[in-house]
Amino acid sequence: MALRAAVLRHFRVAVQTRGLKSNPWAPSGSIRLMSSHDDHLAKEEVAERVLSVIKSFPKVDPSRVTPEVHFQKDLGLDSLDNVEIVMALEEEFKLEIPDKEADKIDSCNLAIEYIHNHPLAS
Repeated sequence: MALRAAVLRHFRVAVQTRGLKSNPWAPSGSIRLMSSHDDHLAKEEVAERVLSVIKSFPKVDPSRVTPEVHFQKDLGLDSLDNVEIVMALEEEFKLEIPDKEADKIDSCNLAIEYIHNHPLAS
């Protein structure tokens, strides 16, 4: 399952529909090619939403938040704050980030990249 998710993260397939007829189940009916990225989030949207979550964190000065900002070095947050930010990102994007991966997310750039590449982010 993890291999499938890793492979799907790197492939995008164009979705097409063919001739809609009255009976979509008929052999000559509508055929929809499937893609795991039908509603994949654009990187710009992910960046905007991640920055919004970080700016709304109580201990953060919103004027200091940029896509390149590091949570601890630039914003002065501690590891517990880092955990709270990752939890807020999970809630915002309706996904679960494993602890092993969450520990690596210590900057806006890493959060944006991780979420943009996550197949279930919405």
